[in-house]
Amino acid sequence: MAKSSSLNVRVVEGRALPAKDVSGSSDPYCIVKVDDEVVARTATIWRSLSPFWGEEYTVHLPLDFHHLAFYVLDEDTVGHDDIIGKISLSREAITADPRGIDSWINLSHVDPDAEVQGEICLAVQMLEDVRGRCLRCHVLQARDLAPRDISGTSDPFARVFWGSQSLETSTIKKTRFPHWDEVLELREMPGPPSPLRVELWDWDMVGKNDFLGMEDAASPLAVLEELTSGDCRQELATKLVKLFLGQGLAGPFLDYLTRREVARTTDPNTLFRSNSLASKSMEQFLKLVGMPYLHEVLRPVINRVFEEKKYMELDPCKMDLGRTRRISFKGAPSEEHVREASLGLLTGYLEPIVDTIVGSVGRCPPAIRLAFKQLRQCVEERFPQAEHKDVKNLAISGFLFLRFFAPAILTPKLFDLRDQHADPQTRRSLLLLAKAVQSIGNLGQQLGQGKELWMAPLHPFLLQSISRVRDFLDQLVDVDGKEEPGGPARALVPPSVTVREGYLLKRKEEPAGLATRFAFKKRYFRLSGEMLSYSRSPECQTRSSLPVSHIRAVERVDEGAFQLPHVMQVVTQDGAGALHTTYLQCKNVNELNQWLSALRKASAPNPDKLAAWHPGAFRSAHWTCCHQAERSAAGCSRTHSAVTLGDWSDPLDPDAETQMVYRQLLLGRDRLRTPETEGTELGCVPPPCWLASGSLSFSDGDVFQLIVWVLKLACLGSNPGLATHWLCDLGRVAYLLYLSFLIWKIRVPIVHTSWGCPKEQMS
Repeated sequence: MAKSSSLNVRVVEGRALPAKDVSGSSDPYCIVKVDDEVVARTATIWRSLSPFWGEEYTVHLPLDFHHLAFYVLDEDTVGHDDIIGKISLSREAITADPRGIDSWINLSHVDPDAEVQGEICLAVQMLEDVRGRCLRCHVLQARDLAPRDISGTSDPFARVFWGSQSLETSTIKKTRFPHWDEVLELREMPGPPSPLRVELWDWDMVGKNDFLGMEDAASPLAVLEELTSGDCRQELATKLVKLFLGQGLAGPFLDYLTRREVARTTDPNTLFRSNSLASKSMEQFLKLVGMPYLHEVLRPVINRVFEEKKYMELDPCKMDLGRTRRISFKGAPSEEHVREASLGLLTGYLEPIVDTIVGSVGRCPPAIRLAFKQLRQCVEERFPQAEHKDVKNLAISGFLFLRFFAPAILTPKLFDLRDQHADPQTRRSLLLLAKAVQSIGNLGQQLGQGKELWMAPLHPFLLQSISRVRDFLDQLVDVDGKEEPGGPARALVPPSVTVREGYLLKRKEEPAGLATRFAFKKRYFRLSGEMLSYSRSPECQTRSSLPVSHIRAVERVDEGAFQLPHVMQVVTQDGAGALHTTYLQCKNVNELNQWLSALRKASAPNPDKLAAWHPGAFRSAHWTCCHQAERSAAGCSRTHSAVTLGDWSDPLDPDAETQMVYRQLLLGRDRLRTPETEGTELGCVPPPCWLASGSLSFSDGDVFQLIVWVLKLACLGSNPGLATHWLCDLGRVAYLLYLSFLIWKIRVPIVHTSWGCPKEQMS
């Protein structure tokens, strides 16, 4: 599957569905979810057990999504809609057959206890006094919990287990974003150490309580560095790079990896030649940040090769003289004629490529130039000898030419340079061009050596190009500034182009005394890269507008906020720094997702995005989501940056990437636990010296030492001694990575507070 892909989904029909209504029938409709995000909804087919929908959607699939799910529900006028069943397709099942899936699939039963979502924030501390040890669990808050009540909310409470003991928090009524701020203390009981477990429940006056989720704080983890091997290395590198890019810390991250790689390299000829984590991370960084730059450099020549379809061949073993009739010769064609013609064509394609590259210093993204500057300084310090003077340039050209430009020339479809793969003849031409670019990237190190001596006619041009590339590399790293941009933010929507328009319902500003349905008025909206404007009708000349550059968040609104579905909010900031919220209602979930995608894409480069927002509304002197009484209260749920439908070039969602890293590490923990760690005592894994000394003055590399050290401790989860250590609650990789961001940014002491995601209830 491509790095960022779209999936065509066609919901055709159902048959033999169960009756959910008293009339002996059902009113079925289908919703489509990518992981836990609703991205599409079909129409409702009334009074039918064999509905025909025949609806088709193009669904955006984020990188490394887990599953695609189809839920069939029975629509009810009163109360919650009944779930008839679901189909869940894993990423592997979807990608297994390139032809896709086109068949009848049986619906499976939906277990409410398995349909969990949301997060809980805890602060855990082990205390000791004269009576022994006490576990202090500070239950702070939870967010985005599943709605279990007919009102679309829940009445959540938390239950904390430690060994045979348990305590409960109070119940917060009618909210999916509860704030408890309660401290529960449990005394240690005789017997073996036990893990801490926190369960969330929805309180019901009648019947049993509904399960909301569970957080187990004692899951053993694999060591991060041991997991970066084999097939998962590239995937893990991609996630880590995206994660650090989203926090504006890709520079320190890459600098640490490359310095570690350089330090353990003894032969400069092998530097970055293996698929190490450092090599893969730099490679993925180039793809994430430099794709527009790559397109600008290579697309014109790649399009020429595809359109002209010229026959080129220098290898006499592969020459087909019968195909040379397309080339005009005087007399019978010969190998020499074909070689001369091919040489002219190759140099005709290579010249504009080299010219564009050496003239593109100013167009290369600053983040890439800064990363290469750090890389060159590191290599120069490690190999200062005169005989290794080319190593500093080879390190950069190896990434830029051998791992970026050459692969894109060889397989342009994988780099979004072409929509289709090349035919055999064009593929051979691209291979010759890629070989030439590789030779330039090697700076003539292996020119004239090896088995491909038939490339010799091209050597004069390559040698001339290499001298120009050396000057280009010197200019590329001649860049000022130490601070790295926060990521590849760029204008993804042309300023003057209207990317979406249509009627929406807009809520009046602070409506007084109006019923909710009268507070929303129909307006015609237009969105461009510069402005979100609206008027009474498309022809109306009087228009109001919101500058796209002022947008700080674009999010969904809970149905319970206005008792209306498909509502979104656009949060903007004026010149004085005050925040304003515009509420818009769409016709259906499909239109809602399309507007969310378009607005998030248009506002992607904006600075100072909000980290949290309120999914409810401020009504009757409190927020409907978290019940806070201050209008200016901090948001109770985190914002999102990823889109749900449409075209997007690698959306950055650090929170999702963090959870994916954790999931991958968790799945690999048993495979990676070594015999050396199985019986290890805690004291045999010494902390970094700077941490043991209590010093808070440390470098970026020290942060990674801390992460690796804590992960090694967490890998000893089967060791009873670990459960008594103050680090036992730091087993989440998400927390460790966010801890590194915190240390880099504000240099504060470690605090044992972490957000954890509820897991499915275990039988």
